[in-house]
Amino acid sequence: MATVYDFKLKDKKGNEVSLETYKGKVLLIVNTATGCGFTPQYEELEAMYRSLKEKGLEILDIPCDQFGHQAPGTDEEIHEFCTAKFGTDFPQFKKSDVNGANELPLYTWLKSEKGYAGGAYEEKLAAIMEDLYNKANTEPRKQNDIQWNFTKFLVNRNGEVVARFEPTVDLKEVQKAVEAAL
Repeated sequence: MATVYDFKLKDKKGNEVSLETYKGKVLLIVNTATGCGFTPQYEELEAMYRSLKEKGLEILDIPCDQFGHQAPGTDEEIHEFCTAKFGTDFPQFKKSDVNGANELPLYTWLKSEKGYAGGAYEEKLAAIMEDLYNKANTEPRKQNDIQWNFTKFLVNRNGEVVARFEPTVDLKEVQKAVEAAL
């Protein structure tokens, strides 16, 4: 049975990082964007990270430009934006796809472990998001695909996915789940 530790990511400089580095930690894996309506979540994510890092939380930030091209710029520009505007200190990785033919193997696995449950978005917002997604992507979405920026996966200390949170879920609810996993 696979765990998160079976996967690797590339850091913003292109160096391969084994997720085994985070063995024994609770992980919150987030696909992010710098020009999104959900971008202010960086502030709450950083506050959560600062308060729970010593207890074993790691937040893994994976910028993604698949949703309305809301993560423009180089990996370094994205990093500079996040540190200057939100003071982020958690690990940030190379901008990557989370859906489609070029999606990270990590995301293929995450989505197979915790699929999209539906109903997280009001109808009007869902229609706008779908339109923006279709303009930016040629492949149709699959049932369990990431719907938008700032979808979060909670991984326990054993490397197993225990929860998926859509971007509209209040971060207080996410933090409660993180604290329970710690």
